Amino acid sequence: MKKAETSPVLLTSKKYVKQSQIRIILHNLRKNTGAMIGLGIILSLIIVSCLSDIIFDYDTEIAGINIADKLIRPCREHIFGTDDLGRDIFKRVLYGAKYSLGVGFAATMIGMFIGVIFGSIAGYYCGLAEDIIMRCNDVLSAVPSILMGIVIVSALGASTFNLMLAIGITSVPQFVRITRAAVLSVRNQEYVEALKATGMSEARIIAFHIIPNCMSPIIVQITLRIASAIIAASSLSFLGLGVPVPAPEWGSMLNLGRQYVRTASYLTIFPGLAILITVLAFNLLGDGLRDALDPKLRK
Repeated sequence: MKKAETSPVLLTSKKYVKQSQIRIILHNLRKNTGAMIGLGIILSLIIVSCLSDIIFDYDTEIAGINIADKLIRPCREHIFGTDDLGRDIFKRVLYGAKYSLGVGFAATMIGMFIGVIFGSIAGYYCGLAEDIIMRCNDVLSAVPSILMGIVIVSALGASTFNLMLAIGITSVPQFVRITRAAVLSVRNQEYVEALKATGMSEARIIAFHIIPNCMSPIIVQITLRIASAIIAASSLSFLGLGVPVPAPEWGSMLNLGRQYVRTASYLTIFPGLAILITVLAFNLLGDGLRDALDPKLRK
């Protein structure tokens, strides 16, 4: 008995449907001015982060000490001024984007990876597995994220990797809840039942069919969590538990400039503005993605 072949016309129509859906999402995203502004800022920061080692000489321009140029106010030569060691604030802020964005992206991916695995298990199997995972998730959610980050970094030691791990763990509960809710909404649909009838393993069904159909809320949550991760990383660095100095992470720059708040306020204003603008950009993009990916919110 011959195996039924898929019609080329059907494959072509599916391809066009998928392309049309992507075009609709991109069209709706382009109509959102705030999302486009946020995306432009994020792309600019990513480009600067990737090219920072080429643009700047870290040893001389970023970490170098020049006491003769100590605490120069913003001027034509140093548009953001210099710090107490004579280092140019503008170059340090741009170079610091690499650390803040890197920690934000990496920590969010760690939280997303762990949260999606446990959230999909809880949503698909339900029963005892769901009860155990969700009760552990509730306990994790009950602890303030900044307090948990302080405990983890203090126990493991202050380093960039430990900072990413600590912030990633604090991001897990949000991803678990969102993934579980999304999986619950699709686990009983007809295509899942058809895949079970073909004998496909449950692990493959979850990984290759259910999770890809639940990515819309996860993508939005990733964007919003990156903003939260940047704030958390800056907070821990401000407390001396983040990226080790002399790396120009924005939180550590705020910490170094706090003793000069009255005499040289620009030392804290410009790193603070960098954090504000970056977090605002991710929030704008996240709101735009939520509107574009959710059919109920499309105009």
